[in-house]
Amino acid sequence: MNDVIQNIYTRRSVRAFEEKKIPKEELEIIADVARYAPSGMNRQEWRFTVVQDKVLVKKLAKVITQELDRGPDYNFYGADTLIITSAPRDAKYALEDCACALQNMFLAAHSLGIGSVWINQLKGICDVPAVRAVLDEINIPAENICNGIAALGYEKTEPKGKVKKKENVIEFFI
Repeated sequence: MNDVIQNIYTRRSVRAFEEKKIPKEELEIIADVARYAPSGMNRQEWRFTVVQDKVLVKKLAKVITQELDRGPDYNFYGADTLIITSAPRDAKYALEDCACALQNMFLAAHSLGIGSVWINQLKGICDVPAVRAVLDEINIPAENICNGIAALGYEKTEPKGKVKKKENVIEFFI
């Protein structure tokens, strides 16, 4: 089996991260591969905002907690870094494009020994004033909707067992 397929088969969502900083060089690679994802009509209408500043990560977690009642301990599972995908609200394929970019980031992170998990909370609350204030602080344009976050960091514990995937979801007509 080749390395790409092995990387896909072994990547999993991580929901407990160590307190260990991801080096900038690796973050640059992870963010850059997002640009190579397919996009509808090759419009590439996305934007990727890398946030490693702990104060800003905590601010964002706090406004999400307040708006969505996530509980007092919500902190993106302790991830060291967030990469927020966004696109103009009138971009026809924004969600699909950002999803493809996120998958590229997740696979690149995994290949570098960095864990990841998709965070969805921002999509429906970008225009809530307290949330928008934090998004403004990290230069996400007001006309953009956030279509997902890659929460990144080093896994706290090794995963146990095999990833469970549904069977009988593939049908061939060859």
